[in-house]
Amino acid sequence: MTFSHAVQEMGKWCDAMTGVEGSSGMNGATKQSSQEEEEEEETSEPRRNFTVKQLRHFDGTKEEQLDEDKPVYLSLGGTVFDVSKGRSFYGPGGPYEVFAGRECGAALAKMSFDESLLDDIAACETLGVGDKTELENWLEKFEHYRCYPIMGKLIPDDKLPSSDRVISKEELAKFDGQKEGTPTEDELKGYGTYPIYLGAYNKVFDVSFGGVPMYGKDGPYNRFAGKDASRALALMSFDPNDAANPDISDLEEKQVKVLHDWVKKFEENKGYPIVGRLDKTL
Repeated sequence: MTFSHAVQEMGKWCDAMTGVEGSSGMNGATKQSSQEEEEEEETSEPRRNFTVKQLRHFDGTKEEQLDEDKPVYLSLGGTVFDVSKGRSFYGPGGPYEVFAGRECGAALAKMSFDESLLDDIAACETLGVGDKTELENWLEKFEHYRCYPIMGKLIPDDKLPSSDRVISKEELAKFDGQKEGTPTEDELKGYGTYPIYLGAYNKVFDVSFGGVPMYGKDGPYNRFAGKDASRALALMSFDPNDAANPDISDLEEKQVKVLHDWVKKFEENKGYPIVGRLDKTL
């Protein structure tokens, strides 16, 4: 996440909530030369975590709102690759389009188009010796010969934390986006990057599933990571005092609605998994 992109995102955030273009006063700060923008576009995104539902989005079909084709991602044994350079093979109309946006390690290992083998990472762990070798060959081919970028890791739904567990303030603070790299802890086995928790209303979201550039270390919204950001989100505030204060009991009805709009965006638009709940009520 480059500085200009971060400023643009903050501007969009304020504009979306106020309905007034340029409400943040930061739009003018994002203008750069074409050469600088092109250089920034070459910067790769940090690795992230994916849910099965999020991965399905990246199937190479047209993004109607943007009127452009989506990237083509697929997962091999939980490792998510961007195979957009192979769109003619894996994109719409290609011979392997059934694998686009899917976990297909077991299917490719068995050289099968059987859809019952898709989205099943566990099947990769029970492959026979020959099929396991074939899967390793595919991984080597994708990473070292085709040089498809690794985007992150796919986390099966049954490996996600329960959305019903109660998360304390102290536990929430442990996942503040400051840790980088691939987790080594046993309980985070399979994750592409460390979880980043954000509390909103009574829910805790793991925003490492797509929000690393914004909420990770040095991201523009990192101040909300590891916190109950309900008040700050409701007030659209970057004031550290609001980020540190979870009390929303004195908010007006329209401010509470803004908070609920954020929760809806996190759930429905972003698809961030709910990994617990905060012990609080309005």
